[in-house]
Amino acid sequence: MKPSPALAIFALSLLTTALPGCAWKSAAQRDADERNSQRFLEGTDTSAFIAAAEAAVRAGDKAKALEAFGRAIEVNPTLTAAHMGMADLYRMDGDFSKAEVGYRDAARTEPRNFDAQYFHGLMLHILNRVSDAIQAYLRALSVRPDDFNANLNVGAAYYQLAEYGQALPFALKATRLESRNGAARFSLGAIYAGLGRHQEAIGEYEQALDNNAELPAKLLLNLSASYGALQRFAEMRNTLERLIKIEPSPAAFERLGFARFRLEDMPQAIAAYSEALKLDKDYFPALNGLGVCELNTYLWSDRTDSGARERALTSLRRSLQITRNQPRVEELLRRYGK
Repeated sequence: MKPSPALAIFALSLLTTALPGCAWKSAAQRDADERNSQRFLEGTDTSAFIAAAEAAVRAGDKAKALEAFGRAIEVNPTLTAAHMGMADLYRMDGDFSKAEVGYRDAARTEPRNFDAQYFHGLMLHILNRVSDAIQAYLRALSVRPDDFNANLNVGAAYYQLAEYGQALPFALKATRLESRNGAARFSLGAIYAGLGRHQEAIGEYEQALDNNAELPAKLLLNLSASYGALQRFAEMRNTLERLIKIEPSPAAFERLGFARFRLEDMPQAIAAYSEALKLDKDYFPALNGLGVCELNTYLWSDRTDSGARERALTSLRRSLQITRNQPRVEELLRRYGK
């Protein structure tokens, strides 16, 4: 019942401040922008290039801003402000590969620049270069140890690598820095669950729920998994029923079927598995659950309910067609398929 990394995180703090539009500017500001633009066209003064780029950003002209930042870098390849300016524009456009290069160059030219290190880590994280992201986040934290987002994200990155012990100190620090932050509580709960400390995970998930106006589906799904790991199946069922009212999904119905099965409510378990298959006819965990429920129905009938047996075998065979490597399903088919 361990929550999947795909469910949990969750907490990348993508700080993509929107580009200002063409807001009203004073005559003096317009004149200054025009002068900076002319200096940009005529000279090799990096301060003029930066000023022209900033003016273009204010005007919403990203292409001109990128050109100006690029000219500044040609003149002075170690100009951190230019690398950061280009990277910010690429990040806000969603071009994370180019943004990563810009932040990397800024971080190399100015290693003690927190923003350069942090955003380099963030781009690497988004690009799924998780180990590299961790190193960049750690460099950022060496500059600013109490930054909430950097602590949160390095914990998330370690979680994705299943290095839960490494993740824990950073997740704990994030919750100390912002105790009412739901994402931080969710992250810490997922890490506790990864460590098998499900009672503590439940406490964090519940605090995350208390600190979020909306109930995120992934949070409730993870909470149900920790209840299941502690064999608190009634609470698992109740959590999943709550989740399904918000966001029904094959996974939610399949886990609800499992909880009801463990509570020996076979008809309702079968109903939940069937609902999962209505949403996704190829969701093999639900096919397996349905097959096991029908087999139990067959066995409880002293092996007289041949219809339940046939329904079980049909579900299990279908599951095996979808996903071949399932030794337990193969064993059930060998045992009851004769």
